Amino acid sequence: MIKRITAALIGAVMIFTLAACGSSGGKKDGRVSIVCTIFPAYDWVKNITEGANGAEITYLLDNGADLHSYQPTAEDILTISDCDLFIYAGGESDKWVADALENKRNKDMKVINMLETVGDNAKEEEVKEGMQAEAEEHEEHEAGEEEKEYDEHTWLSVRNARKVCQAICDDLCEIDKTNKESYQKNLDAYLKQLDLLDDDFKKLADEARQKTLIFCDRFPFRYFTDDYGFDYYAAFVGCSAETEASFETIAFLAKKVDELGAGTVFVIENSDGELARSVIDNTKAKNAKTATLYSLQSVTKEQLDSEHTYITLMRQDLETLRAALC
Repeated sequence: MIKRITAALIGAVMIFTLAACGSSGGKKDGRVSIVCTIFPAYDWVKNITEGANGAEITYLLDNGADLHSYQPTAEDILTISDCDLFIYAGGESDKWVADALENKRNKDMKVINMLETVGDNAKEEEVKEGMQAEAEEHEEHEAGEEEKEYDEHTWLSVRNARKVCQAICDDLCEIDKTNKESYQKNLDAYLKQLDLLDDDFKKLADEARQKTLIFCDRFPFRYFTDDYGFDYYAAFVGCSAETEASFETIAFLAKKVDELGAGTVFVIENSDGELARSVIDNTKAKNAKTATLYSLQSVTKEQLDSEHTYITLMRQDLETLRAALC
């Protein structure tokens, strides 16, 4: 139903737009217009365009909306339609994008689908032992109608971040040749920061006494755990819409806490912690702590104003993991 409503909204907006104005969109006042759906892409663009004649950057989810439930407004659709570069995560949560781009006004727009950009690094969603499957996934499995679904949380791999940043720079250099040298210089400096972050995560993995993460929540960190050789158990897959876990899932995770002697279980930002408390209450010792890791998929404007960046939030995750695992 939501998808049908969105498609109808997009169609109505595009009819109005095309009737109202015959412009083909594109750069305005010499400024490049870039639209990003999610925070990591927005922050990468900010770094790459720094000092480049005031690029106009729009972050669509700046009110903290969850990537998995976001639906574009009429204003969002118009903003996308006119931009020079549009960057989105890709995957199940962004099915609305095809309709939004079908009648775009700027026919020269460049588009980056982050999931496609990482290429062979893209991973199928994984349902591990003990994990609560979504109701519709269970029904599809019973009917033999399962389709491949890919994990869209590509940005939680620093190595994927490098790939997307390179793609952003390449497209900007084509769109705005005047600032090509500046874009490339900024990219080179930012890639060095990403390399340092990658090195620090490698060091963490080498020093960690505990190599398995127990998530009492959705689990968007598969790209991260695969990069650094960690294992995990979780209540739900990364894009799950489920909010309540079965007793079997709670009991399974509690048993894993006991078996591994884990002193910490993890949740993602905006969790109410209720599931984590239930898991801990079902362990033998009942004294495990709860720690929060940032998935960077719902960063608000207020957090942006507090100078949060992709690097600073990933480094907060680094320190949280170091305290729990080393």
